[in-house]
Amino acid sequence: MNIHTTDTAVVFTDPQNEVLDESGLAWPLVRESIQENNTIENMERIFTAAKAYRFEVFISPHYFYPTDAGWKFNGPLETDETVNGMFARSGILTLDGFAGSGADWLKRFKPYIEDGKTVVVAPHRVFGPETNDLVLQLRKRGIGRVILAGMLANMCVESHLRELLEQGFEVAIAKDATAAPKHPEWGYGYTAALINYAFLAHAVVTTEEAVEAMKRGRL
Repeated sequence: MNIHTTDTAVVFTDPQNEVLDESGLAWPLVRESIQENNTIENMERIFTAAKAYRFEVFISPHYFYPTDAGWKFNGPLETDETVNGMFARSGILTLDGFAGSGADWLKRFKPYIEDGKTVVVAPHRVFGPETNDLVLQLRKRGIGRVILAGMLANMCVESHLRELLEQGFEVAIAKDATAAPKHPEWGYGYTAALINYAFLAHAVVTTEEAVEAMKRGRL
């Protein structure tokens, strides 16, 4: 998989407090996985390398608005998110209460995301980019290859992987720049994600390999 600043971008899903900060509602379930993978540090290494080597960076966030309470049905995780108010925003046209909330960016990532160059696309409404404008934003910039990372490994990251593949992109996964819940009933999502990454992605790499690839132009 050849990569170049003209046709390759970094995409992060959900670099947000809810799943990355100790105050986040998902922290009790994801803490062990984040610590085992050094997820936050590895995500920052990819942010830093992308900016240094001039790769475009895209953020696909997860938000819920008060009107989403009108949904008539949800899956297991959606139900949990709704009941607990995860990724909650006070409204689509206001930032009231956003700063420091679970929906806000992890503080250490803000310099990279809020630099005026990173593209923050519309929120994905369930797990994948079918419900936002990520593909449009990538296509409009001539991007055909993606280095993908973020949260959560077996849900939003994997869903983004699958849809980007269906849309004709080449996708590499930075496997230690993500993490997943260790759920007492549903199991360890990271293990499931790694299996599916191996079957689906064009490359499954470490953060070290991803950073080196951005430097030399090949995974």
